[in-house]
Amino acid sequence: MTTTTGWFYWAILSAVFAALTAIFAKIGIQGVDSDLATLIRTAIIIVVLSVFVAATGKWSDPFALSPKTWLFLTLSGLATGASWVCYFRALKLGEASKVAPVDKLSLVLVAVFAFAFLGERPSLREWSGIAMVAGGVLLLAFKR
Repeated sequence: MTTTTGWFYWAILSAVFAALTAIFAKIGIQGVDSDLATLIRTAIIIVVLSVFVAATGKWSDPFALSPKTWLFLTLSGLATGASWVCYFRALKLGEASKVAPVDKLSLVLVAVFAFAFLGERPSLREWSGIAMVAGGVLLLAFKR
């Protein structure tokens, strides 16, 4: 993998695992409160990532990180937690084939937020693709 395309393979794997997350979660939350299910999922993630970081020798002193890093990782963690709580509640109430596409509206929002806050400038072609994703989400969410 080269650095210019390496991200793409990781992103594809992320999409595969995200899809499996929706399917496994939909099956797993049957008869369980969605908030409790989110807590259990989070605990498993903490254990698995702790083992992974330790096993790969990537552990370093987290207190050596800058206050800015702590602030934004904290905000990211809070946003992730809120997203997971909302996602599991949506899965509990709706069909995975409808919930997951609406959740992927985050792709459109990332592009808008990256434009507004990070100075990223997608091309017209990229904005067209983003608009198609938004249209697809709306088409799937509001089908009869």
